[in-house]
Amino acid sequence: MPNDINKIAKLMRYWILTSSTAAGSGHPTSSLSAVELMAVLFFNGYFKYDIKNPENQNNDRLIFSKGHASPLFYSLWAAVAGSSITNKELTTFRKFTSRLEGHPTRRLPYTEVATGSLGQGLSVGVGMALNARYDGLAYKTFVLLGDSEMAEGSNWEAMQVAAYYKLNNLIGIIDVNRLGQRGETMPGHDVKDFADKAKAFGWEAVVVDGHNVQQVARVYDKALKGRDAIYRVSTTGKPVMIIAKTLKGKGVSFLENKDGWHGKALAEDDLNKAIKELGEVDHEARGQLKAPSSNPAVAGQTPNKSKIINPKSKIYRKDEQVATRQAYGDVIAALAKANKQVVVLDAEVSNSTFAETVKEKTPRQFFEMFITEQNMVGAALGLARRGKIPFVSTFAAFFTRAADQIRMCQYSGANIKFIGSHAGVSIGEDGASQMGLEEIALFRSVHNSVVLYPSDAVATQKLVLAAAKHDGLVYLQTTRAKTPVIYSNGESFKIGGSKTIFQSKKDVATVIAAGIALHEAIKAFYELQKQGIHIRVIDLYSVKPLDTKALQKACQETQALIVVEDNHPEGGLYEAVCGSGVITRPTYSLAVTKLPRSGKPEELLKYEGIDAAGIVEKVKSIITT
Repeated sequence: MPNDINKIAKLMRYWILTSSTAAGSGHPTSSLSAVELMAVLFFNGYFKYDIKNPENQNNDRLIFSKGHASPLFYSLWAAVAGSSITNKELTTFRKFTSRLEGHPTRRLPYTEVATGSLGQGLSVGVGMALNARYDGLAYKTFVLLGDSEMAEGSNWEAMQVAAYYKLNNLIGIIDVNRLGQRGETMPGHDVKDFADKAKAFGWEAVVVDGHNVQQVARVYDKALKGRDAIYRVSTTGKPVMIIAKTLKGKGVSFLENKDGWHGKALAEDDLNKAIKELGEVDHEARGQLKAPSSNPAVAGQTPNKSKIINPKSKIYRKDEQVATRQAYGDVIAALAKANKQVVVLDAEVSNSTFAETVKEKTPRQFFEMFITEQNMVGAALGLARRGKIPFVSTFAAFFTRAADQIRMCQYSGANIKFIGSHAGVSIGEDGASQMGLEEIALFRSVHNSVVLYPSDAVATQKLVLAAAKHDGLVYLQTTRAKTPVIYSNGESFKIGGSKTIFQSKKDVATVIAAGIALHEAIKAFYELQKQGIHIRVIDLYSVKPLDTKALQKACQETQALIVVEDNHPEGGLYEAVCGSGVITRPTYSLAVTKLPRSGKPEELLKYEGIDAAGIVEKVKSIITT
């Protein structure tokens, strides 16, 4: 028996209004505008999904980029026969113990990724569509976008890349309801403006009355025509953008197309008037979703969770000069070849990050994202949610462009590895704009993140493997300059560890460093040793989590700690050490505190006082006071 779209749509409107009023907050008007768009998608057979198995590999994917329309999102899924969302649960919207949070999160199994920070959902959709291509799966990815968020540049980054990869399994839906939070959007109801832009970016564009059920159905027919094939390496076709003219607050006359109602729940009196206007509601109305493909290779399967296979390690000679970024290229190529779930994304700097090694050896596992760092992180999240292990690389400094996307990854439990090259002032002549000085602070602040900063090729190799095996967000920083290999190939490195390079019972102070600064600390050790002064040197390669045992031991056995780093002290190694809760000795910082400039690496290290001479001077000043 076919689903009754109108009955279900009316019930969804009822739930949108009642759940937000019960919460005393929410965005009912932003939800009401897209009811028909979503009801027709789900209950006219276009969206294929196994409601009992949300992780089925061939389920179609729905991302609410306009996550503030969560009352619609929850009402939509509640209207599905067999859904785990009950009428009673809808009344818990926005309550502390509820799965139905103010913006969708992964606490609800039907949520693909946490949303709410606008302009990010389409990039996630790009990643999910790329995954379908990579795995040869037939599922399609739908992204509901708000017209206000189309002002975000990240959406246009995503549209360029989607067109480049010819992702005709990606369907965007713009809810053009004209009104933003504080008034009219830039285009208002000019749907042609949206269509012209979408076409200019290489998409098919279809305009529709978003409240006309028959028109909406015809548009989905057109958008999905010929898109039921399994996508392997097809390069034909275009992504589709459906541009729907709608009214904010649709269905309630005193809300429709009225400014001043954004983010406001109805008071009880207004709610009663709205419900009366809706008319009789069938509270038992539910719709069936069409089953996904029964491809025997994937039906019912969940994303690949297989163990990481260790590739054959490259052998490095002691004192061999190898940049850690080059060592990353060596190991990631071998890792990707041994593990098909490992994929690499790069922002058009792969010949500097050395991610190009994957492009050369396993090209299907390499995705060129061009200079679209925000989109790159969002796409990585989409790939990660479908079981891939994305390694995302660019210059460390440029990750700050995608700080919001990185921040949002934590709310989706993302399993992503970020590799930032060209860290610190030691990159030299390129100048301050290219120097990664803030990224350790950025990534340390992300919940449950891991931050690693290897100092040589061996450590890089071992820590990249450790990152791949770790389930969660990892940031690994590499340096531009070649540095000597100081560790033997059999050395082990673990997340949360450190290496004590030099120690003795005569140590007067402990110098703690990572990356390029460790090599300056080693030089300082030898210079001080000539002068009869002994220091301990710790390679704090795991910045988060820290090796607190090594720090405690240093406090017990030496008089002071000096933290040396080739980045800003705020949020960096110094603050990590001081915030560890185990420091009982005076602790000093040598870091980048002056505004950098172009110059030779050794000039810049000296200018900032973080070279070997600066360390020697600091140690001597401490022991003479």
